[in-house]
Amino acid sequence: MVLNKFREAAQNLIDGPVDFFVRHNFSPNLLSLIGFLLSVSAAIFLAFDFLHYPLYITWPPALLLFLSGAFDVFDGGVARKTNSVSQFGAFLDSNIDRLSDAVVYLGLIYGEYITYFEGYICFFLSLMISYVRSRAENEGVKMHGVGFMERAERVLFIFFALILEVWIYFFTLDQNRTFFFIFIWCFIALLIITFLQRIIFAYKELKKVETPE
Repeated sequence: MVLNKFREAAQNLIDGPVDFFVRHNFSPNLLSLIGFLLSVSAAIFLAFDFLHYPLYITWPPALLLFLSGAFDVFDGGVARKTNSVSQFGAFLDSNIDRLSDAVVYLGLIYGEYITYFEGYICFFLSLMISYVRSRAENEGVKMHGVGFMERAERVLFIFFALILEVWIYFFTLDQNRTFFFIFIWCFIALLIITFLQRIIFAYKELKKVETPE
């Protein structure tokens, strides 16, 4: 929902890479897989606590996570430009997104930025946000843009948190992960709000269908 307001302004930035991938015959499914591999790479760097390495080598986790989110946008752009939108492509993309979410949360857990319990809550809520959309759309409800924390917003939220953690640690050497503790519970609160927004929206839309005029 938040990013919808900026998509028109960002379209020129997206069109360049999309045109490049179209010219070089990259398929949408290949771009989805590349995005997943980038998420796995980001998770591995997080698991090895790279955010707390010397400043000049702290960049891989945030950069890789950002690129994984970018490829999640590019695959849809390529599919639309090449008229290759397919049911299997949408199915694959959705499942890869869930796997990408899972590995990033695991990276945060193994890097000890968040606890297993916090990671479980994040993944469960991310999964339910996606499931509510999928189930509602099966009933004919258009859910695009509904909810504060769609997947793109979640990736950006974590991306900025990683950058802030690098600089907070650099200036304070805080070993207690105080910032990430505050961040993750704000993140969880926003996920809960998004889940409720989608439930309420779907409920209202389905009631309109069920209630005869």
